[in-house]
Amino acid sequence: MVGVETYDFTFTASSLRLNDMRLVATHQVESTQIDFVSELGNGKSSTGKRMLAEFNKRLSFLTKDEMEILVKGDLTSQKQIAFLAVCKAHAFIRDFVVEVLREKILVFDYEITEGEYHSFYRRKSELHPELELRTDITQNKIKQVVFKILEQAGLIDSVKSKNIQPQLLDENLLKTIALSNRQWLKIFYMSDMDIENIGI
Repeated sequence: MVGVETYDFTFTASSLRLNDMRLVATHQVESTQIDFVSELGNGKSSTGKRMLAEFNKRLSFLTKDEMEILVKGDLTSQKQIAFLAVCKAHAFIRDFVVEVLREKILVFDYEITEGEYHSFYRRKSELHPELELRTDITQNKIKQVVFKILEQAGLIDSVKSKNIQPQLLDENLLKTIALSNRQWLKIFYMSDMDIENIGI
């Protein structure tokens, strides 16, 4: 039997937090030391340490060119790269976006419901026993943070109405991601045909 990737829920430590993530990325690119206690933790060492660990994990999945866009790109591109990093680090969010949101938008259905999220969670529980071990409180926290990340990245309009937002990627971002692995473009709802037709 092929091994199933274990879901990791450390993303509950932080939503997208683009500005903080970009700050950590800038320190990495410039090889400077971050004061995580004051810059990320609001004076709390444990919070800052937890945030830094999570951001470092997300950033470790980005290529050098993707990091460059996160640090110096326009706001939309920065959000999209930050979201790419989240999806690379956290398969649960990637699977939800690709298997549920993308499938809906490809048939012009733009509203995501709580029921669809719960169906996805139950379906994945059959393959991922780590999901069944979560308490109701933790499950609720996971759901809240997933939708918050989607809202902050611009993948949905808001946590309240949950309308899926079509994505436009600028040429540089599109080609940068495609050069690394074009399958990641699925998290921005691109169809298989559009992905195949990208000329690099």
